[in-house]
Amino acid sequence: MPMCDDIQIGIIGGGAMAEALIAGLVEGGTIPATHISVSDHKAMRCDELTRKYGVYAQVGAESFLPRIDVLILAVKPVAASPAMCETAALLKEGALVLSIVAGLPIAALEEGYPNHPVVRAMPNTPLAVGAGMSAYACGTYADDDVSAIVELLLGASGRTVRVHESDLDAVTGLSGSGPAYAFLMIEALIEGGVAAGLKRETASLLAAQTILGAAQMALASAHSPADLRAAVTSPAGTTAAGLRVLERAGVRSSLIEAVLAAAERSKELGRG
Repeated sequence: MPMCDDIQIGIIGGGAMAEALIAGLVEGGTIPATHISVSDHKAMRCDELTRKYGVYAQVGAESFLPRIDVLILAVKPVAASPAMCETAALLKEGALVLSIVAGLPIAALEEGYPNHPVVRAMPNTPLAVGAGMSAYACGTYADDDVSAIVELLLGASGRTVRVHESDLDAVTGLSGSGPAYAFLMIEALIEGGVAAGLKRETASLLAAQTILGAAQMALASAHSPADLRAAVTSPAGTTAAGLRVLERAGVRSSLIEAVLAAAERSKELGRG
């Protein structure tokens, strides 16, 4: 596998997750924009990605498949099988296949790309702002060098963790779908702030920064989230009053059920 500056990357699919990856790689300086080629079925979307990031984007991947070192599959699950059929024969020998398709198992990837190292990953959209969380599992032919490349590509825009493939459906339910849960909570906090008399602009800043700060504390602290919550909850205080409402409304159990439902949906997608 070439060094970082020499790696040529091809991306199949130009949706939100693909754009998040592109933004992280290009804006973080990990991979030059001129080393990234993208194929999407919409010409307007290709033009948009080229204009925003300077990557080479087009309808069809025939021109870049024979020269790329890493192929990133970033299509919807329903389009995965056709995408593999269309790209496998032209793909450069030994190229790494990195799939971020929800529910697509390593076995299917290795069948579609025989003798290629394959990695199945689940990143999330905060990659676009350098705060992503990506979990990945390696296939049969993916050695430590391949793992290092994956860490480089996904770690350029956040944190990474290597897991067993059997964990990836749960990862999808938690961190893959998790940003949407966080956005919903931010939305609700904003509405609560407005209802309490704040201007919407002020409430928006307070809500987003509060969630960000709490997450940073959870990552940096040696204490558990439960301990951190207890530390800011004075007996009979304002926070205790708010938490009592949340617990009574079943917010905790709803979040647990949301993760489980998303994980189950990932399994269903994997079964076809």
